[in-house]
Amino acid sequence: MSLQVENRDLNFIARNLLAGGIAGMVSKTTVAPLDRVKILLQAHNRHHERNGVFSGIRHIVKSESLLALYKGNGAQMVRIFPYAATQFTSFEFYKRWLHGVFGPNSHIDKFLAGAAAGLTSVTLTYPLDTIRARLAFQISGEHVYTGITHAAVTIFREEGGARALYRGFVPTLMGMVPYAGLSFYCFEYLKFGCMKYLPAYTCKPCKQNTGGLVLLLPAKLICGGFAGAVAQSISYPLDVTRRRMQLALMSPETKHYAKGMVSTLKFIYREHGVVKGLYRGMSINYMRAIPMVAVSFSTYELCKQLLELDTGLNH
Repeated sequence: MSLQVENRDLNFIARNLLAGGIAGMVSKTTVAPLDRVKILLQAHNRHHERNGVFSGIRHIVKSESLLALYKGNGAQMVRIFPYAATQFTSFEFYKRWLHGVFGPNSHIDKFLAGAAAGLTSVTLTYPLDTIRARLAFQISGEHVYTGITHAAVTIFREEGGARALYRGFVPTLMGMVPYAGLSFYCFEYLKFGCMKYLPAYTCKPCKQNTGGLVLLLPAKLICGGFAGAVAQSISYPLDVTRRRMQLALMSPETKHYAKGMVSTLKFIYREHGVVKGLYRGMSINYMRAIPMVAVSFSTYELCKQLLELDTGLNH
């Protein structure tokens, strides 16, 4: 009997990892061009200091190529599959373990499960995010790195070993708690609300699902988009801090951003203020984060249905 349960658990984990990984890859590829422009704006790349969202995209296409909009996306895919797979799967486990701890009608367990899932996944995959940011920051004709392996080896050898690959990790962890926690909390809360109060407009029957209902695709996208907007609004300054620290040693003029999280926050605020510093690139972040989170949750929910994961771990 215990062997049967163990096999079912392993089967669930494998299918959940696949569903989460696919969701991450689809969502990140969807917004990859906006992601690259966001990185260039956040870190004040000298070629894009006067550019906005659309002028930045036009500049990349004109000065580099259409394909350059996806620069760094290869590293992103290498990172995002294990990241999203780990995040969604660990969320299911944390949610199960915390279920009912704060009462039958509380959603605090969803926030804590989401935050813990975010911390778990980012800890395992952070070096790949640093590499991806470095590759995306490069401008054609001024390449420092030739690819993922070369970037990893160069950063490791020349910037202080493994510690260099985790530069900006502390603000990432601090930002991940509200970001992942609120993303999962808002999505689960809105999903619950749709199923309870608006099932005729937002849901359809599903025999495989334990609740008998699943959200319609438009409802999934709306719930996911709103969750992404709320989470990003609160955690964005720490995301800017992380990027500046990750990219600090790519230019002598920005070396002072490598000293630590608090000093980096102070430098950003002192040099650029709140709107043009701590929230620089926020408009493009909304444009990318809202559809990215919407597509991510929607794809994950669809994959769960296709892989018959809606019954969860309730053996």
